[in-house]
Amino acid sequence: MKLFALDMDGTTLSSKNDISPENRQAIKKAQSLGHKVMVLSGRAPESIKGVLDRYDMELPMGGSNGTAVMADGKLLELTSLADSQGEIIAKEIEKETVPFKLYTNKGIYFHEEWTSRLDRVLESGTVPPEHFEDENFEKMCRIPEESEGRFHDIDSLLQDEELSIQKFFILVLDPVQKERMLTAMKSIEGVYVATSSPFNIEIMNINGNKGNGLKVMADYFNIPLEETVAIGDQNNDIPMFEAAGFAIAMGNALDEVKRLSDYVTLTNDENGVAHAIEYVLNSPELMKEKDPVL
Repeated sequence: MKLFALDMDGTTLSSKNDISPENRQAIKKAQSLGHKVMVLSGRAPESIKGVLDRYDMELPMGGSNGTAVMADGKLLELTSLADSQGEIIAKEIEKETVPFKLYTNKGIYFHEEWTSRLDRVLESGTVPPEHFEDENFEKMCRIPEESEGRFHDIDSLLQDEELSIQKFFILVLDPVQKERMLTAMKSIEGVYVATSSPFNIEIMNINGNKGNGLKVMADYFNIPLEETVAIGDQNNDIPMFEAAGFAIAMGNALDEVKRLSDYVTLTNDENGVAHAIEYVLNSPELMKEKDPVL
């Protein structure tokens, strides 16, 4: 039995934000043969479920970069930032006054100045033209709806003792500012810093990454890590590439991700996930069960 871990944006989803019939068919084929297929994404669990519901698909998932792992209607593991870490991260963000939002166990919360901060940077002339052409630009820069959560500062959220923060999502459209913020965030003790596009930064607990999410799901289904397959395209997919038995980079993946992969499939607009699943299913050397590494 294999466990396939699929990234969502730039991987399972096309640039038009849909799951192609070919990808859906390949996923169903793998399941019909007794394999497990999960979504392992930077998106919040609610967002992943919303996409899957459009296609009447129900898959195990690791949301918010593997910090919230769910299967069979159960929360298997929730990896959160400490309140003290959240306070330090927020202070660094406020030095730059960039838009940011929080992924929590109670949904996504946008900073109340998200829209004004976004407008300010868009009008600054510091955003590279290629950012506007990126398939993730519109999704990541969208204006929050009135019904979505807002917060003024971290302290106002942390007063709720039942709320925990799994991920900070920071939108940094100015490349110079992004490099400055990456340096600052990586100096904070006990956090994991990643990106999933050229213009964002994501910060989790040091144990909150897709590699850990894959391990939790593999353990739940009693599948050795040697029998897992990870498919992705971005920097935040690297931990699951390092954990998986076989790593597949999308044709549209970053060069670094491709270098770390065992195989490169087609792009997300060429049904790359379907091609990757078929490649594994039709490769006798991959389908042969391996002896666990001791």
